[in-house]
Amino acid sequence: MNNDGFDMEDLDDEKTIAFIRERLPQDLKEKYSDDEFYFFLDTIYDYYDKSGILDNDSEYVDIDINEIAEFIAKEAKKCNIGNFDPEELYFIVEGELAYNGIIDED
Repeated sequence: MNNDGFDMEDLDDEKTIAFIRERLPQDLKEKYSDDEFYFFLDTIYDYYDKSGILDNDSEYVDIDINEIAEFIAKEAKKCNIGNFDPEELYFIVEGELAYNGIIDED
């Protein structure tokens, strides 16, 4: 964190959220709050960490977007954040992966 209290990680999360929102189907663009998006991103990063998926040194990484979406839905329910449809969360995971260059943009 720098002297003015502004964290570069927060700025990146804001950019990630804006990127994901832009890619979402129209009916989902305003459905989720920023706080929910921050939870989704944190949970995606937790999934990456726990699964070791990004520790792989090969060029090819097998990522199951549905599995990550299910993980987010389960964690959100467990943490009393809300009940979310994994089919909708799929688009959020896909957007995060595209933002970070892990999958190609459509």
